[in-house]
Amino acid sequence: MALIQILLGLLLSALIGFVAYRRGSLSKSGVFGAMLVGTTIFGFGGWAWGILLVVFFVSSSALSHFKESRKAALAEKFSKGHQRDLAQTLANGGAGALFAFLNATLPSPIWWLAFAGALATVNADTWATELGVLSKSAPRLVTTGQTVEVGTSGGVTRAGTLAALAGAGLIGLLAALFAWVWGGYQMRLSWNAIIIGVVVTLAGLLGSLFDSQLGATVQAIYFCDSCGKETERYPMHRCGNMTRLLRGWRWLDNDWVNFISSLAGAALAAGFWLALTGFR
Repeated sequence: MALIQILLGLLLSALIGFVAYRRGSLSKSGVFGAMLVGTTIFGFGGWAWGILLVVFFVSSSALSHFKESRKAALAEKFSKGHQRDLAQTLANGGAGALFAFLNATLPSPIWWLAFAGALATVNADTWATELGVLSKSAPRLVTTGQTVEVGTSGGVTRAGTLAALAGAGLIGLLAALFAWVWGGYQMRLSWNAIIIGVVVTLAGLLGSLFDSQLGATVQAIYFCDSCGKETERYPMHRCGNMTRLLRGWRWLDNDWVNFISSLAGAALAAGFWLALTGFR
């Protein structure tokens, strides 16, 4: 049964990856990453885990194409475009794949909370980025409140924060629903299902804010002397000139920030659950 589930996960993730590639949401390496993450999550987790991953991927991909022309001017700020590659798929789904594997080898309901918290974080961050950059108000650094240019790492807006809450809330709602339908006895209790929805949503929102905190403080940010602009791009800016490190840790690019933040969201969801219920 486990082998059949893994093969089915491979088939479904390959199909979704192919469609996403044709729509421009994934690069060729991104298709491989999506297949790796999708096969692991569906194969070791099951339907509920796989559906939660698909909801994240479909909603975030759709938003990346929303008002795409208005976002084009911000491409110089971001290290990569809306077409996800291998590193991005692993950054966003790698933690979830790890928890699915742990759930199969060391079964415990806590892995579901960690998995949902990780996906809520990356979904919240993606929604905040894709919708926040369209805000009419200027973003402010999450650390100091200083007004910064749109697209600056660590910059947040009210619209972006509300979008993050909505993105985390969607995952939280589905995590609660699936736990109530498919979870064990204690997780199927209506009160516990409500707790799951709340803690996953809160963890996702806080995880996305932690992502912004890392972006404002220690993420590697570069500078193009030719254009006089900050960017996440290294070693070459879109203009064709080399960039130099302006601040942050050189190894900590946006992909690492996303992965670390997803782990933080997972830890918060699991921690909140244990603190509120004492369930082990």
